[in-house]
Amino acid sequence: MEGRNRGYAPYPFLKRLTDKGIPLISLVLAAPVLAIILVCMGLDMVLCPADRGSWFYRERRISRGKEFDLLKFRVLREDILQKAAGHARRYEGDLANLTWAGRHVLKRWYFDELPQLLNILKGDMSLVGPRPWPIAMFREQVGRGVEYRKFIRAGWTGPAQLQKGHPNPLGSEKLDIQYLERCHTWNGWKLWQYDLGILYRTVRIMLEGQGLKY
Repeated sequence: MEGRNRGYAPYPFLKRLTDKGIPLISLVLAAPVLAIILVCMGLDMVLCPADRGSWFYRERRISRGKEFDLLKFRVLREDILQKAAGHARRYEGDLANLTWAGRHVLKRWYFDELPQLLNILKGDMSLVGPRPWPIAMFREQVGRGVEYRKFIRAGWTGPAQLQKGHPNPLGSEKLDIQYLERCHTWNGWKLWQYDLGILYRTVRIMLEGQGLKY
């Protein structure tokens, strides 16, 4: 069936090194940005009672067939977050559901995803790979016989995420499977160069500040 593969995706040394080095350096360099984010969230919760709640939230996701807690800055109001039932992304498209900080600071530049650098350092995820899906969506996909998420680490970004605003005829699922094939067939050096290209293009998308559109 489509999505079956030859086993767990290789995790070459250069990819492992990048998954440890870049998140650590990024967290150090992003310290001023993180401080600004926390100040904005704090002021928002002080000035707007409806936006009060936790600073972060966790969602159970799948990476290489195992569950883990995905970490994000909270962008939804707490009452909406309770309705989300483990899949907040479905509610983030409606600006009315977002906090002021979520609407004006976090979602616009994808800053809500920055805490996932800690997930990468822990080994839950990789910098590049298929995005980690909620448990229910993963089970539905496996039920269709598409099982690639059992065999590859989830990614902070990936080929499918670069298509935002530019739909690809292959579709995100096929792009994910294509990436898994590259992991199996390319050597570590070639895969590392490809990953760096994806990371570079991802940073460019973040800097465009178009996060609220997708």
